[in-house]
Amino acid sequence: MTAARRQLLALTFISLLTAAGCTNPMTRSGDRKTALSDSAESSDSSIRQASSSTKLPMTFLDSDHLQYGTGPMDDSPSEKFEMTASGLRYRILRQSQGRKPTARDSVTVNYRGWLDSGREFDSSYDRGQPISFALNGVIKGWTEGMQLIGEGGMIELWVPARLGYGTEGSGSSVPPNATLHFIVELIRVD
Repeated sequence: MTAARRQLLALTFISLLTAAGCTNPMTRSGDRKTALSDSAESSDSSIRQASSSTKLPMTFLDSDHLQYGTGPMDDSPSEKFEMTASGLRYRILRQSQGRKPTARDSVTVNYRGWLDSGREFDSSYDRGQPISFALNGVIKGWTEGMQLIGEGGMIELWVPARLGYGTEGSGSSVPPNATLHFIVELIRVD
């Protein structure tokens, strides 16, 4: 892939994230068992519904494909997701004592995004280069989630639709009301 094509894809991603909700926070497979923290599981009906079926959303630890090209995880990463007051679920896969960003900072990251089914909709790993953006210009789930880790850390985000692209979705790649999943490695706080 040419450098110009990678840059165009990166700019498209930034545009999608920016359009997703900077001004409106509300617009902003297989059989397996995924561990959730008790508080996260009991407080969200979508998880209770998923838990009662045999199919749960695909998570990073479930798929070698999602792990392809990423950096190393801690020796014993948590299998449980924690949940914030907003409903964002996350688990830290690589701890870091590096600088944590604020909502006003810009960051440089590598990431992969997928839907509950495991279908990938975007990836800086596939483009072969990290991406930089302002945290106050992306979906709320990213703004909140990136503040949970420091430079050098790795986090998995489980973003409910209200903290993602909401009822509108995003183009043909993210349907309306979609739960989004991301693996993100925070390279640098700018």
